[in-house]
Amino acid sequence: MIGMNIHILRKKYKMSQEALAERLQVSRQTVAKWENEEAHPDIYKCKRLAEIFEVTLDQLSEKMTEAEVEQLGPKGKQFFGVVKVGERGQIVIPKHAREMYQIQAGDKLVVLGEDATKGIALLKSDGFLELADKIRSSELSEGDEFD
Repeated sequence: MIGMNIHILRKKYKMSQEALAERLQVSRQTVAKWENEEAHPDIYKCKRLAEIFEVTLDQLSEKMTEAEVEQLGPKGKQFFGVVKVGERGQIVIPKHAREMYQIQAGDKLVVLGEDATKGIALLKSDGFLELADKIRSSELSEGDEFD
């Protein structure tokens, strides 16, 4: 599995075996052996591969198709697909996103926007509002500083 993922990710990043080998300080033959499943990278090389390809170690080691790799965003960022906005502004959050972020029917979400990118973000309100309450209720004395 890791070998196939290395191959697919390397192609996604338009990187030759030689270029990847150079970044990892191994031979091109070593990369070829990994991709052919004749050998496996050690944990340190796996960590470095994950950094280079901007994926988690889990993503690097899971079985992924080329289509799934194409949908991968940078580490910590997800792409869940495209949704259609209904006439009244409603959207359906993809099942995988609901499961990953434990969003259930009846949950309240905070909607944030950014003018420059015209981006919209959804946050579960419980954690966000808890933080807002802490900020609102905290009083700084003269001379107190934020760390």
